[in-house]
Amino acid sequence: MASRGGINALKQANAQRKNFQPVFLLVALSCCMASCSGPSWSVYPLQRNQPHDGLAVVNQPDGYGLHIFLETDLSDPAICTPRWLPDPARLFNGNGTAPFSSGLASREEFFAVVARGDVHRALKRELKALCRQRSSTASWQWQEPPRSAEQVKPLRLPALEEEDVLRDPEIEMELQEELLKNHQPES
Repeated sequence: MASRGGINALKQANAQRKNFQPVFLLVALSCCMASCSGPSWSVYPLQRNQPHDGLAVVNQPDGYGLHIFLETDLSDPAICTPRWLPDPARLFNGNGTAPFSSGLASREEFFAVVARGDVHRALKRELKALCRQRSSTASWQWQEPPRSAEQVKPLRLPALEEEDVLRDPEIEMELQEELLKNHQPES
C-alpha cells in the first residue's frame, strides 16, 4: 500500500512537470528572442590613437554599430571645443571581447545615435577628458553635435603654403640625377 502511494505521488509530480514544460519553453524562447532581436545599445570608449578619442555605440543586432571618432578644436588656445566628424566608422563585434571598426557608417545613423541621451552624456564625458588631455590650460566649451546634414560645417583646414607644394616630378627627377652625378666617386 505504501508503494501505491509513492507511485501516485510520482504520477502527480510527472503530470505537474508536463504542465510546466510548455510554459518554460515559451519563457525561454521569448527571452532568447528579446535578446537576439534588438541592439544592446552599449556605449563605451573605444580608443583609436590615444585615450578618449573614440566612442563605440552598438546600435544594431549582433554587435554592429558606430565607432565615432572624437576630435577637439584648439584653434583658440584658450578654448577647447568638440570638432564634429559626422562620418563614423562601422563597428564590428561591439558586444564581444575585441571590437574593431572598418569602413564607413552613414551620417543618418550618426545623427540618430547622437540624439540619444546616453550617447550624448558619453560624448560630453569623453570629449571633456580629451580636451583636458590635449590642453590643460584651455577652458572646456561644449558644442552640440550636428543632428542633420544641414548642420554639418565643412572642416576648414589651413591653406597650403608654397613650401608644402611638391615640384613637377620631371624637374624633381632631373635634380636628383644631377645630385647623383655630382656626388659619384671618381674612378
